[in-house]
Amino acid sequence: MTNQNVLDALSKVIEPDLKKDLVSLNMIRDLVLDGNKISFTIMLTTPACPMKEKMEKDCREALLSINPDAEIHISMTAEVSSSRSAVNILPNVKNILLVSSGKGGVGKSAVTVGLAKHLHRKGAKVGVLDADILGPSIPTLFGIKQLKPKVREIKDKLYILPIEIAEDFKVLSIGFLVDEQQAIVWRGPMLTSALNQFVKDVLWGDLDYLIVDMPPGTGDVQITLSQMLQVTGAIIVSTPSEVAIADVKKAITMYAIEGIGVPVLGLVENMSYFIAPETGEKHYVFGKDTTSQIAKSYDLPVFAQIPLSSSWRASLDSGKFFDAEVTDIDKVLEEMTQNIAQEVSIHNQKKLVKT
Repeated sequence: MTNQNVLDALSKVIEPDLKKDLVSLNMIRDLVLDGNKISFTIMLTTPACPMKEKMEKDCREALLSINPDAEIHISMTAEVSSSRSAVNILPNVKNILLVSSGKGGVGKSAVTVGLAKHLHRKGAKVGVLDADILGPSIPTLFGIKQLKPKVREIKDKLYILPIEIAEDFKVLSIGFLVDEQQAIVWRGPMLTSALNQFVKDVLWGDLDYLIVDMPPGTGDVQITLSQMLQVTGAIIVSTPSEVAIADVKKAITMYAIEGIGVPVLGLVENMSYFIAPETGEKHYVFGKDTTSQIAKSYDLPVFAQIPLSSSWRASLDSGKFFDAEVTDIDKVLEEMTQNIAQEVSIHNQKKLVKT
C-alpha cells in the first residue's frame, strides 16, 4: 500500500457541503504510512463543522475497502476559510458577519453572544463589535461593563485595544467609553464617524470571525458598514410574530440593494416557543412557522429556532452566560453555530470558485 493508494481511496470521499472530494479540496494533510498504520489530518474549513464525524466515518470505510487490516488514525483541525481578498480594511479578519434585525426587541444581541461563545468554544478566534451605538448592550451581556479599553501608540497614532475577555476573544463597544446612564444622542454623521474609528483605529489582530451586533432597522449604520467593509454575510434575527416578520423582509431587501450587496446567509428565529415545565408541551406564544415560510420564499435557511428560556435570560442579564457551563439553551445555540459556520464555508467556496 502506497501513499497514492491511500489518496486514491480518499479521493472518493466527498465533503458533504462543498460537494467535492477531500483530496482535491486539499483537506488531507500530514499523511504518514507505516506498514498497515495510516495516519493523517483532515483540515476542516471551520472548527464548528457539523459534518466532521461523517467525514471521518467515510474516510475509514474508504481505506478499509482497500486494506481491511489497516490501523487508521485520523486527526481533525481547522483552517477557517475566507472569501475576503485584496482588502485594505481589516485584512487579517477572515470573515465578517453582520447580525441584524428588522426591528428591536427580538434578541439580536443575545444571538450575537450565543454565536460568538460557541464559535470560540469550537476553537475559532472571535471578535465582537457592538455597532448598536445608540443602545449598546454587549458590555452588559458579557458582564464586562466596568472595563475600559486601552490604547497603544504606533508611529504617532493612537489605536484602541479591544477588551480581550478570553484568549482569542475580543470585544469592543461604545458602552465601554460612556457612562451607562448617559444617553447617546447622535445624528448620522457622528454615528458613522464612531463606527469608522471602531473599524480602522482598533487593533483587532488575526480573527477567524468578526461578529458585528448591528442596530435594528435599515439605516445609516447598515449602509456605512456594508459599504466600508468586505462583509462575508448577514444573519437576520426575528421572532415569529407577524410584525417582526414584516420587518425581516425589509432587512433582506435592504442588503440586496445595489451599492450594498451583502449576501443574507439565513435567518434565526428567536422566542420560537415556550416549553411548559410541568408537561413538556410546546406553546407557540408569538406564532408558528412564519419564519420558515419567509425563509422559503427567499430561498434561505433557518439556522435555529430558539425557545424562550428564563435561565438564558437570567445568565445574560447577569453577564455570566459566556463563562457558564452547558445550560438548557446551549445545545440549540451550538447547533445554530454549526449551521452558520457551515453556511459561511459553503458561501466562501462558491465565491472563490466564481473568482
